[in-house]
Amino acid sequence: MENRHYYHAALEDFQQARRQAAMQQLLSRFTGEQTELLSYDDIRQKLKATNVRERGLQDIPVDKIVGSVGRYKDFTRSFLPVTTSGERWARVKAATSDLVGLPPIEVYQLGDAYFVIDGNHRVSIARQLETPTISAYVTEVKTRVPFTADDDPNEIICKSRYAEFLEKTNLDHLRPGIDLLMTFCAHYSLLLDHIDVHRYYMGLDYQRNVSYEEAVTHWYDEVYLPVIKMVREQGIMRQFPERTEADMYTLLAEHRAELKEALGWDVDPETAVSDISRKKRPGATIARVWDAMVP
Repeated sequence: MENRHYYHAALEDFQQARRQAAMQQLLSRFTGEQTELLSYDDIRQKLKATNVRERGLQDIPVDKIVGSVGRYKDFTRSFLPVTTSGERWARVKAATSDLVGLPPIEVYQLGDAYFVIDGNHRVSIARQLETPTISAYVTEVKTRVPFTADDDPNEIICKSRYAEFLEKTNLDHLRPGIDLLMTFCAHYSLLLDHIDVHRYYMGLDYQRNVSYEEAVTHWYDEVYLPVIKMVREQGIMRQFPERTEADMYTLLAEHRAELKEALGWDVDPETAVSDISRKKRPGATIARVWDAMVP
């Protein structure tokens, strides 16, 4: 009789959770806030998974669980039930008040975020009970670019473009520890164009065929890094706290093109860096770059 009472109480909790999920989804139409769970397969493919290793049984933060392998459409981002069975949810809820005694869940770990392989209902109950941690068997998946539990859809798009750039250039292997992450997502094509042009002129200078790998590393060492060094020396990033150094490289490339059009001759990178560092606010160049950003 007591178990039946717990089950009916859990069914009422489920209905309340469903109403909360519906309210979240309704509000998201006005706020644009992400409410859906992330798909593990989608993120793994976008960020180019590289290797996997078993991390064993450990307690993980419940609020870092942001997605699911197969049931990402059944729950909201905060694991409120959307399409899942009320009976199953209620049975799990009725079985315990603190998740003690239930088997550990299984998850993939990408960065500091987790994706449920098995145990979505247990995670939903844990969120409803405001349990800070949950026991899980963890499989860590390394990706070509870093991923965090706080990444929003725009950041995921940018990281996806970055992963494609790295897959094309292999620059993260040629120069370990690099960071060319951008918020100007569409401008990875600009970097690829710069590498292609650099390779062409290297071939003319050396009077031989230059491999793509050689061109990539030479561009990074002799073109990209010197510009970034000037950016750091002049403290330009303080004027653009929301941007990255790779953003600034593409911004300066646009600015040099503007100056060449206005003056009629090529402007060296140092002059372009000095010119833009004197500006108190973003000018026409930044506006155009911003307009070109992928939403």
